[in-house]
Amino acid sequence: MKGIAEIFGETWSTPASLASLRKLNKPKGVMCVSCAWPKPANYSAFEFCENGAKATLWESTSQRCTPEFWEMEGHRITELRDWRDHDLEMTGRLTHPLRFNHETDRYEPVSWEEALTHIGAVLRPMKPDTVVFYASGHAGLEASYLYALLARAFGTNNLPQSSNMCHETTSVGLTKVIGSAVGTVVWDDLEQADAYFFFGQNPGTNSPRFLHPLKACKDRGGKIVTFNPIVEQGLVSFVDPQSPAAMLTGKATKISDQYHQLKAGGDIAALLGMCKCVVEADDAAKAAGKAEVIDHLFVAKHTTGFDAFIARCRSASWSEIEHESGLTQAALRTAAQTYIEAERVIAVYGMGLTQHAHGALNIAMLVNFLLLRGNIGRPGAGCCPVRGHSNVQGQRTVGIAEKVHLIPVERIRNLFDVETPAHDGMAIVEAVGALIEGKVRAFISLGGNLVRAVPDQQRMETAWAAQDLTVMISTKLNRSHLFPGKSAYILPCLSRMEEDRQEGGVQTITTEDSFSMINGSVGFRKPASQHLRSELAIVTGIAKAALEPSDKLKWDEWTADYGQVRDLIEQTYPDDFRDYNARMFEAGGFYRGNAAHERIWKTESGKAVFTTPDELNSVGFDDAPGRFRLMTIRSNDQFNTTVYGYSDRFHGIEGTRDVVLMNPDDMADAGLSDGQTVRLVTDFDDNIDRRLGGLTLTAYKLPRGTIAGYYPECNVLVPLSLHDTLSGTPASKSIPVRIEAEQNIG
Repeated sequence: MKGIAEIFGETWSTPASLASLRKLNKPKGVMCVSCAWPKPANYSAFEFCENGAKATLWESTSQRCTPEFWEMEGHRITELRDWRDHDLEMTGRLTHPLRFNHETDRYEPVSWEEALTHIGAVLRPMKPDTVVFYASGHAGLEASYLYALLARAFGTNNLPQSSNMCHETTSVGLTKVIGSAVGTVVWDDLEQADAYFFFGQNPGTNSPRFLHPLKACKDRGGKIVTFNPIVEQGLVSFVDPQSPAAMLTGKATKISDQYHQLKAGGDIAALLGMCKCVVEADDAAKAAGKAEVIDHLFVAKHTTGFDAFIARCRSASWSEIEHESGLTQAALRTAAQTYIEAERVIAVYGMGLTQHAHGALNIAMLVNFLLLRGNIGRPGAGCCPVRGHSNVQGQRTVGIAEKVHLIPVERIRNLFDVETPAHDGMAIVEAVGALIEGKVRAFISLGGNLVRAVPDQQRMETAWAAQDLTVMISTKLNRSHLFPGKSAYILPCLSRMEEDRQEGGVQTITTEDSFSMINGSVGFRKPASQHLRSELAIVTGIAKAALEPSDKLKWDEWTADYGQVRDLIEQTYPDDFRDYNARMFEAGGFYRGNAAHERIWKTESGKAVFTTPDELNSVGFDDAPGRFRLMTIRSNDQFNTTVYGYSDRFHGIEGTRDVVLMNPDDMADAGLSDGQTVRLVTDFDDNIDRRLGGLTLTAYKLPRGTIAGYYPECNVLVPLSLHDTLSGTPASKSIPVRIEAEQNIG
């Protein structure tokens, strides 16, 4: 509550903000703009967490970034580049469409008509594949569907999305082994699980409402086993805010029965070690005439690749497993025993698995682990990736995707007479690379803070500003606005809490959560400015300005009535969106289905795939003297690139984010000391200098060889070319760096 109160005080949110909190995540209410955790059908009075409350209050601020801001002393763009991320957003809600003036080095107000007309005039003569249409995970399904249609009607599949930077490894990796791009569990599974295994996911800072199902699991005698290089308080203990007794006494529920601090990138070896234990236990059970440990009936009927994987389990030596995981054989045997004794297991993971050079192999190994005992596609069991942004999964569902095979090309052609380009577009890593090479000339950003979020930030800033056109659809000022292209616009949009009134009345938008549930969301607050437009209206405005008129592209009609857009989504994706308009306010959302949940495997073989690992760590580089594995982390006082404040109580860091967390023994061996000022230098062989200085070395309980620093500040150290080999997701959880001492001042 203290963290929420601090945000309320700092942003001067109005008392009406509290009404917003009461409406969060309830039927005909507002779907939270924070994480994509599902909304239970049997909701509580206050169905939100600290993160959701902070995000709501942050967007509901009474502060305004008006045109007068740009006239003030010290507010030229080149001067604002010295501001912190937090301070930029503290200027408040953007109130007017803005155009950058290179002569004055300031943004200036512009009418919507003039802005859209000029954006269209710049776009029209451009070669389609030199333009990128990027989307963060904020916009609803309706705006996202039309945004994808706009890009394809313009002639490109350049539709990268924020999942390219975090969970694209899930989309590609899971599809390869189980035929589903998303997790397989539903809400009822949470209530039946006997054990949870966590890998690289922290509900305390990323999805705090998950802590309630975890506490319920513990209350019924279940077990929770965690693998994470850093101790995260949310997986250690939990004080239930919906229990008056717990809040009054401070009595906490212990969450993790086992907490294994493995090396950054050591998950493949840890999973292989546990699988080896399961195989040994199964062999012993057979020899003793006891019940099998491996679900051989399931394996025979539903999987392929089993024999090769089992051979790898048997041949793996404990010495290599221990070396690569950083865990002892005894620790892994203890964890494996919990898995063997549990009838129903859910494996939960986050970016700690996905953001590595071999992240897809991490995912495949996790699936191997579940398949051994049939823990996919039955009640109380399954694979549960936890996504960060509120609609990041849903945007992919309705067409924001750069790969042609993911798109129902023929239906789009029949509905709109739009010929989808036959070749794939660019994902984020490819788009940033092309931008740096000068091949991308315009970027449209539907939300987000892309310049701050991507790898190779310094090169990205230079390349971003060299474009012919940059268009940012935003609610608040952020660092991406400070590197305007030759023509540059900021188009301010409504927040999800605000009333979206169009010609057809107040509109509803919809979102999809991590469990493939679709929920309606209705804003009710007065907009922060009369000059704001909805994300959908901005998308259709750009479309009308940039495209030739067509009888089948009814941008004005769709803007007036979002229900018509939902009808189009249903026609385009009939299996997922049956009776869309009628079902969008069902309590808990309506389920669009998941074949793998029903043990229908849409893989090449028609079966779930066991993967034999050819690597035992996921980092993609060799260890060397003086080289550390840097993992980026988030505080409880931020959401993605948005920094609410400088109090990270879960990690014990106060007043700063300029820190490097390091094992004390590693410090001593390196001749460094707690409190010393250091710089990090990327140790990657591509002849590009990447460094970040002014960091305070902070002693912390971490595995040897692993250090930690904050995202997005450490993005400057991530090489663009160091990414998952299958999905292209940047390897932000295992960056090779060296540590150099700096001169302490004062």
